[in-house]
Amino acid sequence: MSGSVVPVFALALLSGMAVPAYAEDGDPESVNASAEAVQEADAEDTSLEQLPEVPVNSESGTQACDNPRRTWIEIPSKTGIHMPAKFGGTSFKDGPGGTMVVKVEKSGKVQREVSAGGEVEVSGIVAKAKVSISASIGTEVGISIGHEYRRNVTSGKYGHLQYGSWGYSVKWAKYETSADRCGKKLIKSGTAKLPTSEVGWNYWETSS
Repeated sequence: MSGSVVPVFALALLSGMAVPAYAEDGDPESVNASAEAVQEADAEDTSLEQLPEVPVNSESGTQACDNPRRTWIEIPSKTGIHMPAKFGGTSFKDGPGGTMVVKVEKSGKVQREVSAGGEVEVSGIVAKAKVSISASIGTEVGISIGHEYRRNVTSGKYGHLQYGSWGYSVKWAKYETSADRCGKKLIKSGTAKLPTSEVGWNYWETSS
């Protein structure tokens, strides 16, 4: 059918209209109207992690490089840990010596622990950790009744058994592309403990 009429609002959508960005002096004319909005990068996208980190106060506000405007999470370090269940029926002590025979007596959950100020970034931290560390990482893992375990205790020592998740302690950092798009600027950072679907007993001994 020739001569079709396209509604005005459809033309507006197709033309890619965007809200103009404002410069520090508040003048919309001083900023290119096609400037990109800052978006969150996918957990799999590591291209911007190689950018040099720049001090917060060193930016001029110009756009000298063609890197995209993004925010993203990095995990610079990780350590394997045992995250204990924090409800009853999952922690035992016996001795001195002998044999410990224990069983999970209550069900519950082991949940992630994030340093103060990082709750907003939890989903991004977990998503990044799933890709860069282990797909078994999550925000929580369920503990079910059962899983019996037997352990001999060294003579004269006391044995301890604690049920939980074999997870990770990580350091995380949230970055954004610098104003000139040539570097990355740190927004905030912290630590997190993340459980995995691998659960089991952690054993240690003490003298008393």
